[in-house]
Amino acid sequence: MLVIVGGLIIFIGVLTGFAMAAGGGHGLAEMFAKAEWGAAISLVHANEFIALGGMVIGSMILMAPMTVLKGVISQTLGTLKGAPFSKADYEELFKCMYELFQLGRRGGMIALEEHVMNPEASSLFSKYPKFHGNHHAVEFMCDGLKPIVDGRIKPDQLEPLMSKSLHVMEEEHHDPVLVLNKVSDGLPAFGIVAAVLGIIVVMMYKLGQGGEAVGQGIATALAGTFFGIFGSYCVVGPIATCAEFNGHAEMAYMKAIKAGVVSFANGLPPLVACEVGRRELTSDVRMGSGELEDTLKSAG
Repeated sequence: MLVIVGGLIIFIGVLTGFAMAAGGGHGLAEMFAKAEWGAAISLVHANEFIALGGMVIGSMILMAPMTVLKGVISQTLGTLKGAPFSKADYEELFKCMYELFQLGRRGGMIALEEHVMNPEASSLFSKYPKFHGNHHAVEFMCDGLKPIVDGRIKPDQLEPLMSKSLHVMEEEHHDPVLVLNKVSDGLPAFGIVAAVLGIIVVMMYKLGQGGEAVGQGIATALAGTFFGIFGSYCVVGPIATCAEFNGHAEMAYMKAIKAGVVSFANGLPPLVACEVGRRELTSDVRMGSGELEDTLKSAG
């Protein structure tokens, strides 16, 4: 939601300033009163958008594989939703882990087999829909517990395995952000290319049509430069940064899972294991220690 609000403020501010400048006047009130609101239409030229769009889309296809391009789309759309996890989502996560760990403590690690081997059908996980619907998080937790349940590794060998999985997740999230940043860096130059094409058209076809035609042609060319710079610093760049922050939030969720699972596997009580996971969280979503204990008492 904040992304939409920020985008609207940018567009309204730019278009209002342009309309006020087009209308003339001296004082702020006079400029606003004389603003030419229809002048914003003069910024829109289909040929400039086609040229810019072709350069952006073509360069993305050249620089990145299809899996990364799908990530660009999903992460861009994800910025519209805001922060991926709320405090309530973490409360649900810790309840789920606490109930799972309690089950493992009472019945041994083998008691977790039906849940970690077939999480889609788990009656425990299905009680926590936000977590159960996050397939990456469920898979990450179950992949961490499976070798412990099977007895293939010792508890102290679990942390490097889960850390390696986290590292791969971070790289997979960073790749689409890298593409967005590359596009943001290139957009001003794409705008210059579009402007140069417009100037060439003016020089070849409009010089003999009079000053007005030449002026319109140059204005059209400059619109390409405007949208290249505007798209870089006001659209793509901020979206890339927002996607990066969302990625940090997603990694914090995974790190809380890792901390809890590793702590429990190494023999800490369920409540203490969840407390270790709580300490991985940032202040905006982190509950107090007493609040966590009260929350877990209602689990299971």
